[in-house]
Amino acid sequence: MRARPSAARASRPMWLGVLLAVCALLLAGAPPAAAVDRQTIVAGGDVVYAGSGGTCVVGFNAEKSGNPYGIVPGHCAETDTTWYADSARTIPIGRTEGAGFPASDYGLIRYTNTAVSFPGEIRVGTGKLVDITGAARPTVGHAMCHFGRVTLFGCGTVQSVNVSVNFPEGLVTGLFTSNACSERGDVGGPAFAGDKALGFIFHSNGGCRTAGRTYYKPIIPVLAEHGLVLR
Repeated sequence: MRARPSAARASRPMWLGVLLAVCALLLAGAPPAAAVDRQTIVAGGDVVYAGSGGTCVVGFNAEKSGNPYGIVPGHCAETDTTWYADSARTIPIGRTEGAGFPASDYGLIRYTNTAVSFPGEIRVGTGKLVDITGAARPTVGHAMCHFGRVTLFGCGTVQSVNVSVNFPEGLVTGLFTSNACSERGDVGGPAFAGDKALGFIFHSNGGCRTAGRTYYKPIIPVLAEHGLVLR
């Protein structure tokens, strides 16, 4: 004759069913999780995406008469194009408002999307932001740092000012250099000293493997030419 299961073992499936039923009722009656409002942010050091398929890095955000602008290298900016905050190009942020190379190697993006935030801070890696409160002229021996999308955060000292570089397109003047290394993909990244903007990465000579020099476009002439102030 086969042994009958104990009462405890026989009742276990029933209690499990009751427990699952109670949990289902509790979950059904629970209020939905609150939606998280995550505003899109475009800060200095962020990549922006051209409607034509290209990309640029924003050096710094500025404004004029209350209107926000992004300052980018001129040789990556394109005239008459729409810019986006995401690689899928679903979040438009504005349009190009002037770009030049080599005479004045910078471009301006006129931000128009009020649903996106364009702060004065710059990114320095791992989600950290540095608040930029003004601009300064680079001087030889001045300690400084920069942030590039390839080599990320790096520091050094200003090595020279008012430097010229010859490119196939022509001569670019008024640059400064530092011994903080960079790679080609770092172009556009912000350069700063403390909370003061100095300029943005313009060109890498030699890269980090050979401890080459980095060339920068000073920010003050850009601001002065267009009556901009940093945000």
